[in-house]
Amino acid sequence: MGTFTTEDGVDIFYKDWGSGQPVVFSHGWPLTSDAWDPQLQLVADAGYRAIAHDRRGGGRSSQPWEGNDLTTYAEDLAGLIEHLDLHDVVLVGHSTGGGEVTRYMGRHGTARVAKAVLLSAIPPLMVRTDANPDGLPLSVFDDIRAGVAGDRSQYYADLSAAFYGANRPGSSVSQGKRDEFWLQSMSVGIKGAYDCVKAFSETDLTEDLEAIDVPTLILHGDDDQIVPIVAAARRSIDLVPNATLKVYPGAPHGLTGAHEEEFNADLLAFLGS
Repeated sequence: MGTFTTEDGVDIFYKDWGSGQPVVFSHGWPLTSDAWDPQLQLVADAGYRAIAHDRRGGGRSSQPWEGNDLTTYAEDLAGLIEHLDLHDVVLVGHSTGGGEVTRYMGRHGTARVAKAVLLSAIPPLMVRTDANPDGLPLSVFDDIRAGVAGDRSQYYADLSAAFYGANRPGSSVSQGKRDEFWLQSMSVGIKGAYDCVKAFSETDLTEDLEAIDVPTLILHGDDDQIVPIVAAARRSIDLVPNATLKVYPGAPHGLTGAHEEEFNADLLAFLGS
C-alpha cells in the first residue's frame, strides 16, 4: 500500500498486491477501493499484480474542493499508472469506475493497456437527453444530490438496498454487506460525493468508448436499478470496436453471492484469454 501526489497536490491512496501482469481496478460511487478487495485477492492469488486506489474525495485519499469530475479522475488514474510505471495493464472499472477507465483510454490511448473490463458501468451517458432518450431524467440525479446533501447517512443505508438488489423478492443480501456499503460511503467527503453525481450522470463518454482499441469485456446485470442496462451496456457494445457483452440475468448493480462468483470466473477467464 502507498500514496502518490497528483500534479494538483492531491494524495491518492492505493493498494498494490501480488506480482505479475498488472490489473488495475477503479471503484464505483460512493465507495472506495475496499469494494474490490475480494477481486484484488482473487487475481493476486492467480498470479497477477492487483492494484486499486481510493478516488480523490474519499477513503484514504485527499478530499480536495476541486477536481471532482471524470476527466480529473482519469488523470489521477494516469498518474497512478505512471507512478508505478505499469505496462500491459488490464483496466477494470465498476460503475463510475467504468467511466473513469473509459475516459482514461479516451485521453491517453491504450499504449499501456492490454484489455479492459467494464462492469455495470456508466458509459456512454446516464442522463436523458434528446440524443439519449433511454437515459434517466435529471430529476433522478437531483434526488441523489438531495440525499447526499441531507441526511446522507440514512440515504446511503437506504441506497444499499437498490444497489445490491436487497429490495427484490427472495434476496439473500446480508445486512453486513449493506453495512459495508454504508461504511465505505461515509468515508467519502460530502463535497466529492455531491460533485461526483454530476460527473457520473452528465459526462458523455461516447467518443471515449469509440477510441478503445483493445479487447473489452462489458458485463451488466439486467436488473440493475442504479445504472439501467438499456442506456449503458446495450449502447456501449455498439460503440467499442472489439468488445464482448455478457448480460447477467436478474443481477443488480452490485454483485454478491452467485452473481459475484460468476463475475469472478468471467474475470479470470478474460485475464487468461
